[in-house]
Formats: sequence, structure tokens, C-alpha cells
Amino acid sequence: MNKNAAKRPPVKKSAPLRKKSAVEELLAVMARLRGPSGCPWDREQTEQTLKKYLIEEAYEVLEAIEKGKPDELKEELGDLLLQIVFLSQIASEKNRFGFADVVRLLVQKLVRRHPHIFPSPHMEVPAAPRNGREVRKIWREVKKQEAKGQPKRFLLADLPLGLPALVRAQRMTERAARVGFDWPGIAGVWAKVREEIRELKYAERGGGSRQREEELGDVLFSFVNLARHYGLSAEECLRKANRRFARRFGKVERELGRQGLSLEKASLKEMDREWNRAKRKDRPGAGGRA
Repeated sequence: MNKNAAKRPPVKKSAPLRKKSAVEELLAVMARLRGPSGCPWDREQTEQTLKKYLIEEAYEVLEAIEKGKPDELKEELGDLLLQIVFLSQIASEKNRFGFADVVRLLVQKLVRRHPHIFPSPHMEVPAAPRNGREVRKIWREVKKQEAKGQPKRFLLADLPLGLPALVRAQRMTERAARVGFDWPGIAGVWAKVREEIRELKYAERGGGSRQREEELGDVLFSFVNLARHYGLSAEECLRKANRRFARRFGKVERELGRQGLSLEKASLKEMDREWNRAKRKDRPGAGGRA
């Protein structure tokens, strides 16, 4: 045995490398794609070019939720998350902020806007809310406190113009209703719907294209108010109606095809017959979905 070997200090074992978290892996992949030797397409993207993909991915998440398929939802949520990571990476390259800053700001906002869950010495702790309506009231009060010292903004000023028209209309009427600008009951909403339909019929008889456009818009807006008073989302109502139409029309097309008819060659009477048959089968309790 070598006598000097006993005098050597023990060799310290290096700590095992920590395995990257899934989020760290994602951020590393995104940074590489945007790097000097990365993907040309990814390197070409900007905040402006990514806007359309952000909207598309959000709608694909909605569709996956409506289908009720967890695996599809998981994949679509990943695609939506990619857009957030992508935009954060671009901002990081410009020394504005990074993904971690986005997350920290979100955590701070969630904690601050839930004082009934996370008490703060800087804010009066409200009584424990009993339902979602009371939670929304707390949320609005916190937002008011956050806005103190900032330039006053009008009630509807911060609703994004890019929202789908039905969503934006319903958000506007919800905010107006909170300050008392609303009908006391649904009878008043129905009266408004009938009034707007009468005005549209009048425009149809004697008005021009612009007047018809305005009156039709007012009719649609009045139906948004009706949806709100029913406790429904006008956007969801129309999305589901679109799905029903597409599903039923697909059945019409398939059935006509079995009869050797194309849509172009089938008569309106034949299409109506198959449409009514598809609609009957599609009703709840008839083996289909509404």
C-alpha cells in the first residue's frame, strides 16, 4: 500500500446534476429555436406575426373543451402555452421581461386579488365570501384599489377591441348593469328586442344599406342582453348553434350522397326533407345531441 495515499484528503463527490423541470426544458428549447443556429421560421417571428396564432390556439382550446376529450385538451393547452413562452422569449431578447417575470406578476396578482385567502396587512380582510358573486365583488374592489393614483379610465375603456363582438357586447352590458344601467327584469329586455326588430323591419322597407346594418346590429345587441338575463353566454350559444348546424348539414350531405345526389343537384325540397330528419334525430332524447 502506498504510504502517501493515506495522507491525501478524501475526494469530494460532485453533487448529481439536477434534472431540469418540464418548464425549464421548454424554455431551453424555445431559446435554442430562437438562437443563432436555430430554426429560420422561429427566428423570423415577432409579436405582430404571432398574434393570429395566439387567437387560433385559444379557439382550439375552446373546441377541445367542448369535445370533452382530455388528451386533445392537453395537447391544445400545450400549443397555447407555446405562444406565451414564444412571446416571452422575444421580450427577453429585447431586455424587457422574461417568462419568469410573467409568472411572478401573475402570482402576485392572484394573491393580491384573493385577500380572503391570502390576508395582507395592507388590505382589509373581507368576510369569507359565500359564493362566486361575492368573490367577484372582492375582485372588483381590489382592482379599484390597484387603480388609485392612475389616470381615471372610463368604465368600458379597457375592454379589448379584439374580443369577439358577442363577447365584447356582453362584457360591456355586464359592466353597465353593475352601475345600475339595466332593466329590472327580463320583460324589459323582451320589450327592447321587439322594439329593435320593428325598427329593422322599418329599415328593410324604406332604409338604405347603412340603416339596415345599424338596426341589425341593434337587434343582435338586444339578444346579447337577453342571453345575459338568462345567465347564458351569447358567444357560447352561437358557437353551439354553429356546431349543431355543421353537424346536421353534414348529415344532410351524407344522406343525399347515399341517394346518389350532390348538394348542387339536390332540390331545396330534398335538402329540407333531410334537414328536418337530421334535426329530429339530433334532439335530446332522440339518440343525438342538441
